[in-house]
Amino acid sequence: MSSEKPDQARQAGRALDAANFFLADVRDGLGPYLAVYLLTEQHWDEARIGLVMSIATIAGIVAQTPAGALVDATRAKRLVMVIAAIMVTLASLSLPLFPAFLPVAISQGIAQAAAVVFPPAIAAVSLGIFGHAVFTRRIGRNETFNHAGNAVAAGLAGLSAYWFGPTVVFYLLGAMAIASLVSILAIPAGAIDHDLARGLHDADTETQREQPSGLAVLLTCRPLLVFAICVLLFHLSNAAMLPLVGQKLALQDKNIGTSLMSACIVAAQVVMVPFAMLVGARADRWGHKRFFLAALLILPIRGALYTLSDNPFWLVGVQLLDGVGAGIFGAIFPVIVADLMRNTGRFNVAQGAVITAQSIGAALSTTLAGLVVVGAGYSAAFITLGAVAAIGAVVCFLALPETRQIADGGPRPQGKTARPASAIAAK
Repeated sequence: MSSEKPDQARQAGRALDAANFFLADVRDGLGPYLAVYLLTEQHWDEARIGLVMSIATIAGIVAQTPAGALVDATRAKRLVMVIAAIMVTLASLSLPLFPAFLPVAISQGIAQAAAVVFPPAIAAVSLGIFGHAVFTRRIGRNETFNHAGNAVAAGLAGLSAYWFGPTVVFYLLGAMAIASLVSILAIPAGAIDHDLARGLHDADTETQREQPSGLAVLLTCRPLLVFAICVLLFHLSNAAMLPLVGQKLALQDKNIGTSLMSACIVAAQVVMVPFAMLVGARADRWGHKRFFLAALLILPIRGALYTLSDNPFWLVGVQLLDGVGAGIFGAIFPVIVADLMRNTGRFNVAQGAVITAQSIGAALSTTLAGLVVVGAGYSAAFITLGAVAAIGAVVCFLALPETRQIADGGPRPQGKTARPASAIAAK
């Protein structure tokens, strides 16, 4: 643990727990509810819904790498998260007031661009408080509270929407946003080692203080590039699956479409909790690549199973597999990036760069799925998305090294930040 004040670190840990819980609803904005709302309340078709969701995701792509660089550079990480939470909330709450295509595209673009701050900022604060030694366990704990928050918010949204309609999700988002602001500000500013938070893992050694590597490390680290490709394929497959399920459920029964979507989310989030805990507890022992590969392999199975029945109970049951894949991915993603960028000082900008690839995959996913649904139906779309993940699994198995061995392979040379990245890139 990097903090010299244990009481402050304990307070920070509890505040991080709360922030992850309440930001779970805020960081995704309307998320999959956007598709249900636009389909059932505004009567948009699937292709138009996919297009506006892709436009919003493109805004996130543009903002993602600069957001990571900002998190690396700033010592006001809490303030950055507070501003982002306010922007996401205001942009999403404007949707019922301005439901035309252009205002929706703009508001959701703003929400997506602001929300990209949260993943690198939460990971950076966690690393800056607790250090590399317990980072995997801390990330597992972060994801556990994140998924628990998603499950609670989705459950509340589902029950409320059953009685009051789909627009209730807007009020729930506002309440969670207020709670998230309080939680973020409860993190003691003095508990964060900002050099450690950017990946300079011996930055507290005054005699040999490290300097960040050049940004070229993002292009010279071959495993980071391979990992980015795998992440892109993961989200090209995964991002559109839940919105497609929500659309199928809504078309069967408009009145309970939002409630059934909530059931899907709750089912997945409940499963995500133990798998995030498993990653935190066992990934350092079993291997980081193995967990990531397992997350990829779940997606083709899930896509195939969706095609077997339109029964709502079946669709919600298959959605449990999303909990396995997404639960593993969310917990292992920052751990692998931290492995690859250790001692470079470019941890957060690397997160931003890889999440940019993730966002590209998500943007293409919703557009691809919408076009395939219009042209060939829902089953063809699910099979197509599953095949993309299968390709990603092959790339991961053949080209991505076991990053845990890199991270644990011995002490790093002090004051020579380029060497670890170049050594990793040579593998």
